[in-house]
Amino acid sequence: MSRLFIKLASGILTAALLIPVQAYAQQPSGQAQADTAYTPRAQLVTDNVYAIIGPLGQRSQANAGLNANYGFVIGDTGVLLVDSGASAYAAKMLKKAVAEVTDKPIRWVLNTGSQDHRWLGNDYFAKQGATVYAMHGTPETQARFADQQIESIKRFVGEQLEGTIPKTADQIQPAPTTEIILDGVRLQWIQTNAHYPGDTMIYLPTQSVVFTGDLVYVDRLLGVLPQSNVRAAARAFDQLKDLNPKFVVPGHGRVTDIDQAQRETGDYYQFLIQNVGEAGRNMEPLQETLDQFAAPAQFMHLQNFDELHRVNMNRVFVDFETNP
Repeated sequence: MSRLFIKLASGILTAALLIPVQAYAQQPSGQAQADTAYTPRAQLVTDNVYAIIGPLGQRSQANAGLNANYGFVIGDTGVLLVDSGASAYAAKMLKKAVAEVTDKPIRWVLNTGSQDHRWLGNDYFAKQGATVYAMHGTPETQARFADQQIESIKRFVGEQLEGTIPKTADQIQPAPTTEIILDGVRLQWIQTNAHYPGDTMIYLPTQSVVFTGDLVYVDRLLGVLPQSNVRAAARAFDQLKDLNPKFVVPGHGRVTDIDQAQRETGDYYQFLIQNVGEAGRNMEPLQETLDQFAAPAQFMHLQNFDELHRVNMNRVFVDFETNP
């Protein structure tokens, strides 16, 4: 009975991930409503470090697939851009947002992960003269999922994907941790393997800022994908706490601090592991487990909760059941 539910659920879960969430494009029941166009804007975090905060909803033509967070650091002679956007079209929008702050060129692109909106703009910036950096593990995952991601995002952004060529990094840094200096900017690069294999976070110790990639979500519930690893994510979150950054630029949601990140992401990883994961490890009934933990009050306020929580639990249960 449990296995039948899993098979049925897998198709339902895939469909659920394609449903646009509510905050970015509110759609009254039975009535279509167009998205409001999103324009990326840079906001100062501290000391030449900026964040570009994307909308919390699903990818769309209105947001050009930029439904994630990006950022940049102004160095001595140029700009270090954190993640390159969902296409060449989206990358051009990010470039414009940077140009509104500084006339220094984008000379380096740092990929924190392998989801489409983190790296499909690489080729655009490379053709503009930038060098693309990533940590070992990230380019391999990008290459493995490139064709699938191109077909998937095309459904959301349509012709905006024209001219986009999947390109992985020119410079690959050793994993699981490394420290480098680019244009006077010191950064520590740490592998998380959270949302996708090879995902990373980038810490700027001088400014006490961390770009977490898709390790951290605030204001909305994080998503557990078939490729995600909540056990690795929980371990990486402990590393994030040890850094104790003053500023957290999450993968999704507002620029925040470690306390909000703990409440809305770190605690959720532990909730999934300690409750749903343990039930899977102990071979308890799947549907009873999903029903038992369906309404954790501390997370129900987060956007996307209704769409994603049961999906997340199902995937964590199956993972722990299969890999106890």
